[in-house]
Amino acid sequence: MSDEYPLITTPITADLVRGAVELERTERGVLPHRLPAAARARGADGQLLMAESQPSGVRLVFRTRASTVELDALPTRRAYRGVPPRPDGVYDLLVDGRLTARGSVAGGNVLILDTVTGATEPEFEPGPVGTLRFTDLPDGVKDIELWLPFNEITELVALRTDAPVEPLPDRGRRVWLHHGSSISQGSDAAGPTTTWPALAAARGGVELINLGFGGGALLDPFTARTMRDLPADLVSLKVGINPVNTDLMRLRAFIPAVHGFLDTIRDGHPTTPLLVVSPVLCPIHEDTPGPSAFDEAAFAVGRVRMRATGDPAERAAGKLTLNVIREELSRIVERRAAEDPNLHHLDGRLLYGADDVAELPLPDELHPDAATHRRMGERFADLVFTGDGPFAPSRGRLPR
Repeated sequence: MSDEYPLITTPITADLVRGAVELERTERGVLPHRLPAAARARGADGQLLMAESQPSGVRLVFRTRASTVELDALPTRRAYRGVPPRPDGVYDLLVDGRLTARGSVAGGNVLILDTVTGATEPEFEPGPVGTLRFTDLPDGVKDIELWLPFNEITELVALRTDAPVEPLPDRGRRVWLHHGSSISQGSDAAGPTTTWPALAAARGGVELINLGFGGGALLDPFTARTMRDLPADLVSLKVGINPVNTDLMRLRAFIPAVHGFLDTIRDGHPTTPLLVVSPVLCPIHEDTPGPSAFDEAAFAVGRVRMRATGDPAERAAGKLTLNVIREELSRIVERRAAEDPNLHHLDGRLLYGADDVAELPLPDELHPDAATHRRMGERFADLVFTGDGPFAPSRGRLPR
């Protein structure tokens, strides 16, 4: 194919999208969501509504002979007043499973947050639809995966190719349903296929549904019900940093909230391998409670840096730290596993721990960089998807 062929517009429908829980029809096209409308109506705050509509792990998938693929999209990006603009979100194009090209969409809307004034509502600056174009793709029939940015709301407007497309057949892979915080969503990964869950999924040969929500891994019942109702062969929950850095709850509330979350998942997945992952190392919150706050001195020189504002002495009153949460998660899983042999625990410090801090420090004190995402994804795959790991292939695929 070449530019002499007219481009074909294909409607973006659910059979061309993976990793999304729901597609919302808009005036322009479709908006992928990672929480269903019923969950979004259950008191989700603005932060969670933004995070769930940032399509981490969502991808367009199809089979085609096309050598040219175009996507019109309307991104909505975050910006912090007084801080240099963040890089545009990255789209990854895979051809037959191999990363072939990357790109970004120009234009789009901007949500401007002002951390100095503390304004609760971001300022909204509208922008135009942009176009992403990939050309000179290999000849012949091929499987295309176009992974969407993990860090910007992405309204899909139009898909065009120079040859017809058809939905990609089910490849028989197990489905891994994962929930976590901004680190699971992607934080500062290099691209959507190099977040740690995406890397682990590729190494494990599974289909990923990523319910990692920046600031939103708070044991919300509506998230548990969403996980309960989604088909999955493997389920994992990475929890800890958000209850600490939001200072949302005390130990008395945290323990039954974890049990309730697991109980709800088990209502829909009674024997599915279920892995509870405790927090990775985060020095500022290991023994210091939250909430986290922006470091104003760093902002003054154009940097984003976080600090812990709690008092370690408040642990005696039930305030949460990462070490407290790790101890409780280990204890909870150990007790429940006596009656639930498919429930497992993984200490998050095996993914990123004390030995990693000097080599790969957290740039803003909370979130890992691209190299750390790769290390975490590789370690998770080795620990969980191989050998006697809880998601090893020997555990088989569950009937649907």
